[in-house]
Amino acid sequence: MQAEDEAAPEEYVALCHFSGSGGDQLSFSRGDRLLVHAKPSSEWWWAEVRGVKGYVPANHLQMGAAGEEDDSSLEDPWQDEEYFSSYGTLRLHLEMLSDRSRTEAYRQVILSNSASLRSKVVMDLGCGTGIISLFCAQLAQPSAVYAVEASSIAEYTRQIVTQNGYEEVVTVLQGRAEEVELPQQVDVLVSEWMGNCLLFEFMVESVLRARDRWLKEGGVMWPSSATLTLVPCQADSDYEEKMAFWEQPYGLDFTPLQPLAQREFFTKPKFSHLIQRADCLATPCHVISLDMHTLQVKDLEEIKGQFQFCMEKSGVLHGFTAWFSVCFESLEAGGAAVELSTGPNSESTHWKQTLFMLDRPVGVSAGDLVRGTILLCRNPVWRRHMTVTLHWSIDSSSDEADNCKAGTKCFPMWR
Repeated sequence: MQAEDEAAPEEYVALCHFSGSGGDQLSFSRGDRLLVHAKPSSEWWWAEVRGVKGYVPANHLQMGAAGEEDDSSLEDPWQDEEYFSSYGTLRLHLEMLSDRSRTEAYRQVILSNSASLRSKVVMDLGCGTGIISLFCAQLAQPSAVYAVEASSIAEYTRQIVTQNGYEEVVTVLQGRAEEVELPQQVDVLVSEWMGNCLLFEFMVESVLRARDRWLKEGGVMWPSSATLTLVPCQADSDYEEKMAFWEQPYGLDFTPLQPLAQREFFTKPKFSHLIQRADCLATPCHVISLDMHTLQVKDLEEIKGQFQFCMEKSGVLHGFTAWFSVCFESLEAGGAAVELSTGPNSESTHWKQTLFMLDRPVGVSAGDLVRGTILLCRNPVWRRHMTVTLHWSIDSSSDEADNCKAGTKCFPMWR
């Protein structure tokens, strides 16, 4: 940032901790006061803390004094109007229904448990256009299915239910999960709540609150468990396209733009990434596991996992790729569970995978150990946002020294 704005800087307060990466991002702690000099984009601002200037993520700051989080002038911290409006149009529903891996997995769960679902009461939370509720009515014989949907698509879901002749079994209830009233408790709570990197947008909180309120003692959650998986990876095409490109386009040196490119393209994770098996540098490992019967809302504020990888081949470590899988326990005695995986060894889903690019690539050799932690930290104000922090170190299997043996990077994830 070469020049300061003519206007006086504005004072903001940090809502949560942030660890800057690279030479132009600031680190700060919750409650720190920052002076914002310029707002070059909606996501990154040029600010100052303790006399040091740099870029800061805008959604980590709040204007005014600390402790004013309950100011009624603040926007809805859940961003419900924007969130539910996006589900009031067909674009997302078309994407989800077109995802055969995702939809067929839920269909298989209902079909393989059809006998045990007979005469049971089911809640389908966030039902959208009602496909899971319709599977229940079509493939099993539940006594009732309560299809709960907060967005305006619910009025069309009612028409779809009637059009298919299942209105005596499926009741569509429009409203937020935290507010809707059911006539009775349920035996099974089913929902497709997963977001990018498993938790993004935190629909899972609504599922947990509905569980605590409406699921019978001994009732079943579908999915029953969830796992986040991580792998160190190469990402040559992403690096070449976004960073190496500036080294000599048309025979000219554009490398002064590389720091800007790094901040613009690699500060946030890349959604809808498709990792190739050849780009995996080690065997993937599970870093976070959630039990949907015991997970509590308070647990969502900060979830931490650990990893250790032994590099199986030499290459360039560009970053880490994450994906999730969910498991549906069987209601049948001795029945097999059904798994839905979004990983590279399974049929592709609309989630695909999530790529976290390091600031600088690191050369690795077969036998090197890459170990560290992953921290999913929920934003304390904007409740659908989170920050993913990766800390890693590399223990080389050779005697050669490397300039970058350890690092930490925070990746803000917001709508």
